[in-house]
Formats: sequence, C-alpha cells, structure tokens
Amino acid sequence: MINSPYDKYRQSSVKTSTPAQLVLMLYDGAIRFIRAGLDGLKRDDLEKTNINLGKAQTIVSELMSTLDNNYEVSKNLYSLYEYTNFLLVEANIRKDTTKAEEAVGYLIELRETWLQASKIAAGQGQPPLSTEISNG
Repeated sequence: MINSPYDKYRQSSVKTSTPAQLVLMLYDGAIRFIRAGLDGLKRDDLEKTNINLGKAQTIVSELMSTLDNNYEVSKNLYSLYEYTNFLLVEANIRKDTTKAEEAVGYLIELRETWLQASKIAAGQGQPPLSTEISNG
C-alpha cells in the first residue's frame, strides 16, 4: 500500500508516461543515485555509497535489458552501459570518486542526447517529453 502523496504521484507518473519519458526517468534516477553515492563517499558514509551506487547499477542494467538489438546503435549503447556499470562497480569497490564521476558524466550526456532525439521525434508527431532533471 502506498501511503505518501509523493509515492502515489510517482507511481501515477510512471503508469501514464510514454516509453521515451520512462527512459528519461531511468537516466534521472541513475544520475540522482550516483550523486548520492558520491555524497556518501565525501562524507565517508560507506553504507550510503554502497546502497546508492548499487541502485544506479540496477538502473543501468535495466537500460541494458531494454535495448532492441536489431539496431546497430543498441549494440553501441549496450557497450557504453556495460562500461558505465563497470565504472560503478569499481567506484563502489575502490571508493573512487573519479570513476563514479566518469559514470555520471556518461549518463548525463546520454540523457541529453535522448532528450534531443525525443524532441526531434516530438516534431514528427510524437508526444513531447519533460525536460526536468534532478540536481540531486
């Protein structure tokens, strides 16, 4: 049972979002969790770091699993997601902010690219996407 109004809103927004909007939500979540993991590293809070980098890894794995491998770009994205996941594992194991920052940089760039592509698609009759990104 969902009690908080915020959780109800989030569940409703997921149910009513387009596939393109859902991908943006995944990027936003991964970026937010990596930033929280980086904050944990800065505060020497290893539990916070581990939990949040692990959540980001789960999201990147989800992005990997949703790719349609009939397209060449999907194969390239898979490789980039795989490398990003590797960076997150290394950042978590070695408590390395550089690797986490590299991973979040890739995801921010991919999110921006996805947003731009969706705007082009919106100009071709597709529904527009939200441009909101959380700053952690």
